[in-house]
Amino acid sequence: MFSRKRGGPRHVRPDDAPQTAALAQSMGDLPPAPEFGPWDGAQAPEGVQRLDLGSLLIPAVEGVEVRVQANPEGGVEQIVLVHGNSALQLGVFAAPRTEGIWDEVREEIAGAMKADGAAPRELEGPWGVELTARVNTPDGPADVRFVGVDGPRWMVRALFQGLAAADPAQEGVLGECLRGLVVVRDEEARPVREALPLRLPREMAEVAEEHAHHEHEDPTPPDVAPNQQMPGVNGRHAGR
Repeated sequence: MFSRKRGGPRHVRPDDAPQTAALAQSMGDLPPAPEFGPWDGAQAPEGVQRLDLGSLLIPAVEGVEVRVQANPEGGVEQIVLVHGNSALQLGVFAAPRTEGIWDEVREEIAGAMKADGAAPRELEGPWGVELTARVNTPDGPADVRFVGVDGPRWMVRALFQGLAAADPAQEGVLGECLRGLVVVRDEEARPVREALPLRLPREMAEVAEEHAHHEHEDPTPPDVAPNQQMPGVNGRHAGR
């Protein structure tokens, strides 16, 4: 049902309505756990140290810097993992219970890049069909590589930048982070493609609040990174 290899586009329901008791009984348990993540929270391996950001749990991997951009209320708006000359931006979105949305999201991203003059191409990777391109940025041309993973009622969109985008063999520990990522999907019914809620860990939120109180500045942690979002891939929804 939710594998790392996906076929053609599928119909997407307009919303993620809670399943009925009859449907729940017919579906049974979750599909078999994949060989590697992103994992659903109900199937994630235990005994792994992870950074809790609400709907996403990020494995602690040596040498990887986790940068977050948060709003004054402590809600996380952007997550970027950095290692050397590579970066990995993560987003997680609501999806239907039994259907994946990455095929359609990928098509929309490719269309947006073509409209901006880029020439995206698809390639087969460990998570299925990926999308890669060289895009124009204020700092000049840059390589990007999109990976999408469909899970039960969620989709992870990962954006590799830098060396890891130009050459997938260079993703190294950032790929390890994606393979160890855990999605914790709440039970709330959400529109398909709505971003799942993310938040700062308590310790980081306390630092941000104290920093704002003493410095009268925006309450974000001192180590928050500037916006590293590539043009055309920002926003609350997965395909916009």
